[in-house]
Amino acid sequence: MMTLICGAAVILPLLIGFASAKLSSSNSLQGVILAGILFPAFLLALLNTRMLIPYTLLIWAVAPELRRIADWYEGVYHSVSLLSLAPLLTGATLAIPVLKEIHRIRKSSTRIILLFSIALAYGAIIGLAKNGIGSVYDLANYIVPLLLIPFFAVTPFKPKDIDRLLYAFANIAVLVAIYGIVQYLTVPPWDAFWMRNADMISIGTPYPLEIRVFSTLNSPGPAATFLVFALVPMILEKRWQGTLRWIGVLLVVVCLLTTLVRSAWLVLLVMLLVYIASSPSKGKWKSLLQLVFVAAALFWIVPKLPGAEGLVARVETLTSVQEDHSYNERLSLWTNMLPMVAGNPVGQGIGSVGQGTKLGNGGELGEYGNMDNGFIALLLTFGVLGALFFFGALGAVIKEIGARVTRKNELQPYARLSLAAWMGAVVSLVSDNGFPGLKGYLIWMLIGLGLSAKEFTQSRKKGTPHAAVERQITSR
Repeated sequence: MMTLICGAAVILPLLIGFASAKLSSSNSLQGVILAGILFPAFLLALLNTRMLIPYTLLIWAVAPELRRIADWYEGVYHSVSLLSLAPLLTGATLAIPVLKEIHRIRKSSTRIILLFSIALAYGAIIGLAKNGIGSVYDLANYIVPLLLIPFFAVTPFKPKDIDRLLYAFANIAVLVAIYGIVQYLTVPPWDAFWMRNADMISIGTPYPLEIRVFSTLNSPGPAATFLVFALVPMILEKRWQGTLRWIGVLLVVVCLLTTLVRSAWLVLLVMLLVYIASSPSKGKWKSLLQLVFVAAALFWIVPKLPGAEGLVARVETLTSVQEDHSYNERLSLWTNMLPMVAGNPVGQGIGSVGQGTKLGNGGELGEYGNMDNGFIALLLTFGVLGALFFFGALGAVIKEIGARVTRKNELQPYARLSLAAWMGAVVSLVSDNGFPGLKGYLIWMLIGLGLSAKEFTQSRKKGTPHAAVERQITSR
């Protein structure tokens, strides 16, 4: 092991130097930053796999901001950047411990992986034929998050390990929230530079109080997603709140408000209600009281915030959805796209929907680059056959998690959290396909905890003494 690490420490600087000499000055800077991000992930994958997940979460959160700062420093906007690959390449290091311990994967996890693999293989074949290189990038956005399923299957997490992971997640979310609030009040120059060049009219103008906050993420949608998936465990359990406790919770909620992403509130509500509904009676009342506390604090704080009028007006549109422009556009999307899906049951393949369309379109989003309906996006991508396998895999996942929720043991809260994540993911398909990319990573991380809890519980159920289980886990 040490030989491998020392070899990597010698070879990597040489590779960086060689690549830097061949690349332009712009790509050279991006390459150096990218290598600096990847090397710690590589070491963690070899030495401390449980710390790898918090590190990858951090990179998913901050890589877009590093890209903006690099562009601003150079004075050149890049619609496609090497730094865009940082989260995917960092997440791909999960394959190292998976390949090392692949013989430990249980049959239940193998079945889920097989169903997803069939869907992805089908979509990739169609995508390569129709969409070219864009399909490769999109395929990576599906595969890297799904690596978390076998990762958790071969890397047993004890309750204290899961608590530490969620604690770290909360702390990263608080940092994202603090920067988002600063962004809302000041708009740093690198963020303003990106807004002017990216030409994203929907995120407001680059002036204080006139911006839809995206914090360190790509846009308000991913920022809201990151905050919501961290906020649910923060509200529900004290041990998952992070260093700042309830102050951190309020900071994340305030930042979430400034993103003005209403669909995120729907996902938040669904996840909270699912977790509470599946809790024991005593736990239900505790969680409901915590929700009341957060709601009361918001009722008092929000009207006092700078630019509160716009925030309140945006929230009030939730009570008159039928009159909302975005809601009506999504309804018309169903009407327009369903005949197209029905007329093309084979599908357009991976790379036909979302950010991957930029690669084959001169850096601009393609025809289906913005798809505000996840069900349509999946049917359009995988066709009828591929979608059957994809949704079949989702069904297999909920079956595995559901069996864990009914068992009363120390791992039940993690299974309930996974159940909430699964429900939130499915409900969010009314607005977008969240399974590739950042959202997919967050979904499969929380779901993977439930599947990991299943593996650990089974090993104890089969009669393995507790001490023996502890020795097995330690040896891994």
